[in-house]
Amino acid sequence: MSDNSLNGGLVSSAYNQALEVIASVEPRVAAATRQELADQRASLKLIASENYASPAVLLTMGTWFSDKYAEGTVGHRFYAGCQNVDTVESLAAEHARELFGAEYAYVQPHSGIDANLTAYWAILAHRVEGPWLTDAGVKNMNDLSEADWEKLRAALGNQRLLGMSLDAGGHLTHGFRPNISGKMFHQNQYGTDPATGLVDYDALRAKAKEFKPLILVAGYSAYPRRVNFAKMREIADEVGATLMVDMAHFAGLVAGKVFTGDEDPVPHAHVVTSTSHKSLRGPRGGFILATEEYAPSVDRGCPMVLGGPLSHVMAAKAVAFAEARTPEFQTYAQNIADNAQTLAEGLMKRGTKLVTDGTDNHIVLLDVSSFGLTGRQAESALLDAGVVTNRNSVPADPNGAWYTSGIRVGTPALTSRGFGADEFDAVADLIVEVLQNTQAGTTSAGAPSKASYVLGDGVADKVRARSAELLDKHPLYPGLDLA
Repeated sequence: MSDNSLNGGLVSSAYNQALEVIASVEPRVAAATRQELADQRASLKLIASENYASPAVLLTMGTWFSDKYAEGTVGHRFYAGCQNVDTVESLAAEHARELFGAEYAYVQPHSGIDANLTAYWAILAHRVEGPWLTDAGVKNMNDLSEADWEKLRAALGNQRLLGMSLDAGGHLTHGFRPNISGKMFHQNQYGTDPATGLVDYDALRAKAKEFKPLILVAGYSAYPRRVNFAKMREIADEVGATLMVDMAHFAGLVAGKVFTGDEDPVPHAHVVTSTSHKSLRGPRGGFILATEEYAPSVDRGCPMVLGGPLSHVMAAKAVAFAEARTPEFQTYAQNIADNAQTLAEGLMKRGTKLVTDGTDNHIVLLDVSSFGLTGRQAESALLDAGVVTNRNSVPADPNGAWYTSGIRVGTPALTSRGFGADEFDAVADLIVEVLQNTQAGTTSAGAPSKASYVLGDGVADKVRARSAELLDKHPLYPGLDLA
């Protein structure tokens, strides 16, 4: 948290009064809200996609902007009375452009998946629909004959997308077949080098030349290394593809200038999508950055893909982007990366196998098969001990995407609490303590189970006690007292 995240007793007063109002209508919601803060304060939050937003960001979401419909774009709404929404959306877009050095920013997407869907359809509109309509001599789709409309639909629905495979660290929305992205595109996937777990750019180039995608997707949700986006752009240009980068996970490292040059996607990609939470530490939501060439198509996000924008969340994005433009945020971002390396080194020196043998971003991916466990068993045992992680596939995972063989951990949240090198080395010790003392269980028929597990007696209590010592030194939202 930034030093100015709390202002005397103002924040405590604000939240206590808000909870009183909520409790007067539905006390169980107020109670769950209080309990959520207590649980987060008492847990080692290591989920790489989670963080702690500042009180300013959180409070911005709880306003009457929630009551306003504002379909359309700034100055061009389908509803009257949107002048104040125009103000906050313009501010959010301005801060995003300045923060990332982008030509254009679109802050309406409700989530990362919405941002990706909007980007996909914007690219299709720019690369397929626009030229198709021009060739057909039609200015408006409403003027198409039914036969021409069927031809356009076929053209839009038969384009190729090449993205990172799920087990290599890609995301569901990068062409995973059960996801809509895998259904709307003729998709193919690239993986990583089996020996190193790293992206093989030569192999990727060869696959791109063979497959010839319209869209090349870069970015990841569980790849513990940096990506050379200059090389990605070279490959995209060689095959005539649009380069789209999903930086949802590492946007905070881009904003904080940890990723620069070839590792900064914004100067190299045609379109960049992201979430505003995760390492960026803002509200839950999405946004898109693009070159001016793609801006008009992205601006059609509503009504092309999106419904009414969440004006209260756009306002919170503006606040979060403003926070990220400070020198303090750059220090925070560097600490995220430094702490991830410390955590990785701490795990490896205690005998833990890591995918790619380390990290140079915010993600550490453990292969827990060396402990005789599935990811699901490890995730559950760690949660029993107050260590919050998520199971995740590893390359060529024999246990599939549900049970998995991996555990993904990340450093953004605990770094927000002020954890440094000593604390993250201690966290590595706690993780190994749990995994070494967990055994795979059996089914009711006595067969090996991928889900059940047995955690050694007293281990959970021991780890929780040691965690409490670390957490007490770095309180969450210090000074926020709920009555």
